[in-house]
Amino acid sequence: MSSIDWSRFTQRININAPLQKLYNAFATRYLMQQWFLRLCEYKRNDEPLADHELIKAGDTYKWLWYGYPDSTAETGEILKANDKDELRFTFGKAGNVTVKFYEQQNENIVELIQENIPDDDEGKKNWYVACSTGWVFYLANLKSIMEGGIDLRNKNIELQAMLNA
Repeated sequence: MSSIDWSRFTQRININAPLQKLYNAFATRYLMQQWFLRLCEYKRNDEPLADHELIKAGDTYKWLWYGYPDSTAETGEILKANDKDELRFTFGKAGNVTVKFYEQQNENIVELIQENIPDDDEGKKNWYVACSTGWVFYLANLKSIMEGGIDLRNKNIELQAMLNA
């Protein structure tokens, strides 16, 4: 019997940036495209949000990543967004994601929890392992962007199976 809880994982990283800026990096279209996505569409009542407009619970999203074709679009709903230190969204078959922003030991922390992951073989491989690995990279890229302005993403779709895409 496995001692791993395949239905959830947590990733944490300290980032030297203001907590509100870290929150906004997830909660605005413009900043999501700086570190995470090649296209972020947030909508409220089927109307696109402006680049810097903060998401609210009930908003929807469409996301596209560098290194992947448009057919890999992810769509979902924002479940919680409190404009300062916590947001939550659906993440397709991979469950739900909660992101919290707080200070610990004089460091600003981004904590990402993905849960409700199916714990069958497909869920373990395609969502627990793949998503936890992916979030490690993207959170490191968020740190890189916020602290030094360097984007680590592979933006060449011809280069496949890359760690950074």
